[in-house]
Amino acid sequence: MEQCPISAGASAAKLDVSQVYRRLKPDAGISLADKATAFLDLLVQESDGPGVSAVRRQEVLRDIQRFGFYEHSPEELLWGCRFAWRHSVRCIGRFFWRQLEVRDARSCGTVEEVAQACVDHISSATNAGSIRSLVTVFAPEHRARHFRIANRQLVRYAGYRGGDGEILGDPGEVELTELCLRNGWAPPGGKGPFDVLPLLVFDSENRCLVREVPRDVLLEVPLVHPEFAWFRELHLRWYAVPIVSDMLLEIGGIRYPAAPFNGWYMGTEIGARNLADRGRYDLLPVIADKMGILDSRERSLWRDRALLELNRAVLFSYGEAGVRIIDHHTAGQLHVSFEEEERALGRPVTGRWDWLVPPLSGATSPIWVRSYDPTEYSPNFYYQPARVFSE
Repeated sequence: MEQCPISAGASAAKLDVSQVYRRLKPDAGISLADKATAFLDLLVQESDGPGVSAVRRQEVLRDIQRFGFYEHSPEELLWGCRFAWRHSVRCIGRFFWRQLEVRDARSCGTVEEVAQACVDHISSATNAGSIRSLVTVFAPEHRARHFRIANRQLVRYAGYRGGDGEILGDPGEVELTELCLRNGWAPPGGKGPFDVLPLLVFDSENRCLVREVPRDVLLEVPLVHPEFAWFRELHLRWYAVPIVSDMLLEIGGIRYPAAPFNGWYMGTEIGARNLADRGRYDLLPVIADKMGILDSRERSLWRDRALLELNRAVLFSYGEAGVRIIDHHTAGQLHVSFEEEERALGRPVTGRWDWLVPPLSGATSPIWVRSYDPTEYSPNFYYQPARVFSE
């Protein structure tokens, strides 16, 4: 077996943080034993963490030598998920990483059980509007039967391609919508701009399940404006919780291809991206027209004015509905606090500037003048290649 940086019998004394993080950088050449040992050393750094005994180190290395993998304990899974959030370079909400809760669903053995666990996640995370940060972890990749979730998020809206090339609904979900339709799904009330897509779950043998999200677990927010009465007539809405479901969770070299997770929305994710992007709902011309400011001259800044009012509507509506949301100014200030805490503890401050700077009034954010190391340390959530159902 390969020589590990810390031997199986070593004490669980704290190491220099920089030494630990040097071994947590992404590197395809690092052995599983080294990745596992580095993760255990990271656990030791946490003053309120579970600690790591010499016996546990021996057990992990023995299992890797015998079977080629090891299983995380419930506490290791919890802290591994929290570390994955802390290391997520695209996330501006990492100030709250310690609040993450974990649902251990590794025992789910069928697509039906996985789909039900996803429904339960939606319900638990929504929490009647008091959004909980949550991750549900399904079977690791080394198990004979593991799972993938085709949906980008557990709740998203369908996009229907018309014969004229026009899209009804979300253009970002056209491919998944067509896949759902080919697998027997039909929107219950006929096609509309905000039809919630079903869950598509498949296992390692490509068995597929299409499962509707029950209405009683869904929370959607009707969008209204604090001043413009006509805004209500647009019949816009958005769902309460962004539950990312197509990324790979990696902890100490163990890969979990299905691990849906969520925080809560920052307002601009909805108002400046989902509803405003030209490749998504593209509502700025509609809003500007209703405001009476639509202009062929870009220098009139009609887009900026419409964008601001759309974002005001989102924050106002979520507040009125009692659904947890954060504005981009507060989120930026909290991220700076997160950075300061990381530096004080000797940990590297990572981030992707292009993701952290908000898509509205970016120059007013404290993040605007900062630079970041984009290294994606382990544990982390990573993009993974999409898999396609057999039809």
